[in-house]
Amino acid sequence: MADAFEGILGQPQVRDFLRASVRSDHITHAYLFLGPAGSNKTASAYALARALLCPESRTAGGGLCGKCDSCARVGRKSHPDVHYMEPAGANGWLIEQVRDIAADVPLAPIQAARKVYILDRVDLMGTSPANAFLKTLEEPPADVVFILLGRTRDTVLPTIASRCQVVPFRHIPPSEAAGIVSQNTGAGSDQARQAIEACGGSLSEAVSFLRESGNERLGFRTRVLTMLASIDRADDWEIVEHARELVRLSRAPLDAVRAHQEREIAEHADFLEKSALRQIEARHKRRLSAKTRECLEQTIHIASSWLRDVMAVCAGTPELVINTDAAPAIHAAAAGADLARLGRALVAIEALQGMLAYNVSPETCMDMLLFEIKDGLNGTSSAS
Repeated sequence: MADAFEGILGQPQVRDFLRASVRSDHITHAYLFLGPAGSNKTASAYALARALLCPESRTAGGGLCGKCDSCARVGRKSHPDVHYMEPAGANGWLIEQVRDIAADVPLAPIQAARKVYILDRVDLMGTSPANAFLKTLEEPPADVVFILLGRTRDTVLPTIASRCQVVPFRHIPPSEAAGIVSQNTGAGSDQARQAIEACGGSLSEAVSFLRESGNERLGFRTRVLTMLASIDRADDWEIVEHARELVRLSRAPLDAVRAHQEREIAEHADFLEKSALRQIEARHKRRLSAKTRECLEQTIHIASSWLRDVMAVCAGTPELVINTDAAPAIHAAAAGADLARLGRALVAIEALQGMLAYNVSPETCMDMLLFEIKDGLNGTSSAS
């Protein structure tokens, strides 16, 4: 019998708590998962959703059949009754988003006996959106479970936290994180650390990164590092062309997602009502947007990691370099670089991740990314 919670990496107490809750059928209407970025909150939320929606979970004592359509769909993040949402506004959640959730909650599940709403970064839910959400959170239908994700208790409004079962997630030390990824993929420690960096610290995403068939993501990372190695010698038009290539490569995984979504719509078209199909189509659109942003964020993570390595060499601590497979280019870039300029460039490119949530075009973000790195390396503003 499969266990939905085996994939909760580095969080044994969380795994045991959620497993026991499902086995004993002590499920509350709202959970608040609190922990730093990279602590596997999102993967844990999907694991709980999978256990709650599997039709065999109760009879299996909290286990899973592991083979049913529900298990497969939640695993692929394509189940119509699992709704993942994140802040859409420049400064966090919009009140319109919360109202859309409130309007959707009373609707019956499409396939399963329950609906699960996973709401990310509720620490960015301000007073007005939170007040609009409170009644829905307090009195949801019996077939609805909310899983809210946030960073720390202090950053989540007390009115939200007090209505949830709080589940704390611990910080996972880098050496332990690399060991966990290595254990689950067979990769060496250096490659595990590089995958974690490329995935913004997420262990579950790092495992998926290394397991991807054909190693397309590893090939993508290699191409990004190759571009960065020559960025200080590139002229403006070469940088623009590099940026276009990064956008194209970042979008490549969307083809598989889009093809799967088209198959899902075709499977349901004959027996679902138009309103249910519209829900699925809206979820598909959100999933494509999220996947696009995820791939572009991965590019930013790889570039940030490379720039931090250049800074480490500049600071006389080459032993801290993560991207060891790019060490010659990193040392060459550090030879003529200034640590202060690199620091300013790093702050600027890390801010680009937030810009993606503001619907800034991917092309603009990649242009800015590469120009900021070049400026950080040589101290001139070629983009002006």
